[in-house]
Formats: sequence, structure tokens, C-alpha cells
Amino acid sequence: MTHSEQLHLYPTPHPEVVAFSTTRHGGCGSGAYGTFNCTPYTGDEPAIVHAHQDQLCRLLGISPEHLILPYQTHSCHVQVIDETFLRLSSDARRALLQDTDAIVTALPGTCLCVSTADCVPILLHDTAHGVVAAIHAGWRGTVGGIVSKVLDIMHSTYGTCGSHVQAIIGPCISLAAFEVGIEVYQAFEQAGFPMQQIAQWHPDKEKYHIDLPLANRLQLLAHDVPQARIHDSRICTYTQHHDYFSARRLGIKSGRILSGILRTT
Repeated sequence: MTHSEQLHLYPTPHPEVVAFSTTRHGGCGSGAYGTFNCTPYTGDEPAIVHAHQDQLCRLLGISPEHLILPYQTHSCHVQVIDETFLRLSSDARRALLQDTDAIVTALPGTCLCVSTADCVPILLHDTAHGVVAAIHAGWRGTVGGIVSKVLDIMHSTYGTCGSHVQAIIGPCISLAAFEVGIEVYQAFEQAGFPMQQIAQWHPDKEKYHIDLPLANRLQLLAHDVPQARIHDSRICTYTQHHDYFSARRLGIKSGRILSGILRTT
């Protein structure tokens, strides 16, 4: 697959795996949805979203029914995408993807995607079993341990071990930009996160900042994913909002980054 202005492609050691995040370029959208929004859940014109999804599927070389996109609610619910799922009607598939923030599959030709606009998209590939996963980790999902839950499901369903996992942390809000209220800080603290590592106090505004990418990296490391096999894009959506959607910059009624992973064979 060749580079395009619509996609930021990630390096993967296995050529049969494509991992990407969409950019804000190369589409026909406008305003806070401009220009390449592929997510249908945030108020954009349905016809424009559909056109962008078709464009994305052409770039990936897949049919639209193999682009799997959950309706995310900052939950820790995980859905396995298998042959049974793909045989369901579109309505039944849509129902199973409601209130879902992570998806897992071992099926080739099926592109798993999550939508973000400051939250952390995480893409996983179990190189031993050919399993891939896409995770939406906002602060609530991170506190709830969504990465750990996905790895547990990959292990129980497919035999995945952390030492065989390649992980990608996509564009998201950085420590420098993620200012939070005391209730968010306390939620991380109560969940047992090492606050000295993931939090900074900013006395000028009397606010904490949280390092969401690091909080999720720590979950990966706790499941024996090697540090060298974790690729961090280090793209801050807040500061690079001209290239990637940021809800804190553009508001909730705006476009979303689509981060996806696909086994082509």
C-alpha cells in the first residue's frame, strides 16, 4: 500500500499487516469536519462520511462491509469479530457494536477501526497468531484498564502472549496539553496508577496534567509487551490540530481520526 495524504501509515514488521491513522487532508468535508472525516457519529453530513469511507476502502483495497467501526461510549466493552459476526445482518452487526470501545479479530481482510479526537487509539498485532485489535482509550477507558482487558481476551480466545504483541499508540493529546480536574486525577490515583510517573502539577493554573499515552503504555508493559515493540506516534492532536482532529480545539461537533489495522492475508 502506498502513502497518501489521507493516511498516516505506521511501520509494521509484517508486510501483510497495514496500520494507519487518517489525517484531516484529502477529503471533501468543511469546517470542523474538514476535510477527511470518516466517522458517522458526530453530526457530519452522512453522504460526505459515506464518500470518505468509500475512499478509505479503495485505499485499503477492501469492501465497505469489511470496515468495522464501533459506536464508542468510553466503555471497556470488547467485541470479537469472527465469521459468525460477519454473517449477521447489518442491523444485528450494528447492535453488537453499540457501546463498544475495542474490537479484536483473526480474520484477514477485515479492517478494525476506532475513532478518536484526543483520546488514545491503540492498535495491536499478535505476530504469533495473526490476531489484531483496535482500542479506543479515553481517560475513562484507561482508568478502567481497557488495554489489559483486550489483551486478556486475546489470550483467552486466541492464546496471545504479550511477548508476541506489536503495539502502536496513535495520535492523541499529550501530557503538555491534557489538563484535567481533580476528579480525573483522583480516578487514576484510585485505580492504582503511579501518579508520580503519569501526572504533573501546573501551579500557574492549579491543575494537573495526565500523560494518557504513558498510562496505556504501562498497561502494555504490565502484560509483557516488550518496550521495543511499542511504537508511539508522538503526535499530539491538540498542538497538531491542523493535521489531526482535536475535540478540545474544534469542539465535540467535529471530525474524528480513524485509526485502523488490517491483516491483508
